[in-house]
Amino acid sequence: MENQNHSQSMESPENQNHSQRTNPLDSPQNDRSAGKPVLWTRFPVVFATALFCCVLWGSASPAIKIAYQLFRIPAEDTASRIMLAGARFMIAGVMTILFGSLLSRRFLAPRKESWGRILILSLVQTVGQYYFFFMALANTSGVRGSIINASGNFIAILFAVYIFRFEKMTARKLLGCLVGFAGILLIMGGPAALLSGGAVTLAGEGAMLAADLFYGASGCLIKVFSRDENPVTLSGYQFAIGGTILLAIGSLMGGGLHFYTPDCALNLLYMGFISAGAYTLWGVLLKYNPVSRVSILGFMNPVMGVLLSALFLGEGGEAFSLKGLFALLLVSAGIVIVNASGRRLKVGTRTEKTGSTR
Repeated sequence: MENQNHSQSMESPENQNHSQRTNPLDSPQNDRSAGKPVLWTRFPVVFATALFCCVLWGSASPAIKIAYQLFRIPAEDTASRIMLAGARFMIAGVMTILFGSLLSRRFLAPRKESWGRILILSLVQTVGQYYFFFMALANTSGVRGSIINASGNFIAILFAVYIFRFEKMTARKLLGCLVGFAGILLIMGGPAALLSGGAVTLAGEGAMLAADLFYGASGCLIKVFSRDENPVTLSGYQFAIGGTILLAIGSLMGGGLHFYTPDCALNLLYMGFISAGAYTLWGVLLKYNPVSRVSILGFMNPVMGVLLSALFLGEGGEAFSLKGLFALLLVSAGIVIVNASGRRLKVGTRTEKTGSTR
């Protein structure tokens, strides 16, 4: 989802889960406590920065589908598709470590005991999630993918409540999940389409839902692991390791990446920047603002995904149909409801995910 994703990482898009240390940059919550006004606390700046992050995360779906065209990767070429995902996240990992190091004014290096956690996280968040995410976008539209990908926001809450038991289900969270899932069911054609298997495929919509299951699990793992390690460090290194694993798997399967034009390299660099740039900026917002004030703006993530798919992929017919608009409204409303003012969510939207982002 660039659910989102987060994530947090941030590939979101792409969502960061917060323990007692909510700031990915390991800095004070708000410099205003020292009597110093902070630009990043002003709502116009917060909104504009959050909007830019959501534009980045929302552009992941069209960017990946455009990459398939530039690299001439057909839907059935699984090996090359895996290599493309691997190359993207190797670049994202390097960028995240670089950006995080510059903001922290020190090189981010994981502690010795963190490497095992980074490996686990890389297998769940990057290898598992993006294997299915890239498969889905080869077999469904960008509009559908962007809306269905938002399910990760709600799946993460269900994981946190019923599996990891980080928090309790409330009426507000339950309502938000039901509203969000209603929108996802609508864009998939409703119960009749699911039962008949008409316009829904396992390799398309099914794969996107599978990616969101990995997203939900990875968000909870980030919460656990970030108690003892900087989440930016976790994300940067797990991106790089996960990307390396995907690249190696795709190569062993006989895949290849052919840079036919300079646009191929530019597209790949941009896809890497989606995760690294959006996560870094989202982390800055969380540094100076309450989590709820930032996370509620994550409703713009699926909105941007739909609009950019319509703009760059020519999917305006689906995006602006009554079904598409109503499904998007329900999903966005669900994200707002679960992040509305109240007790702070411990597992939030995809845009809070370390690496979310997509």
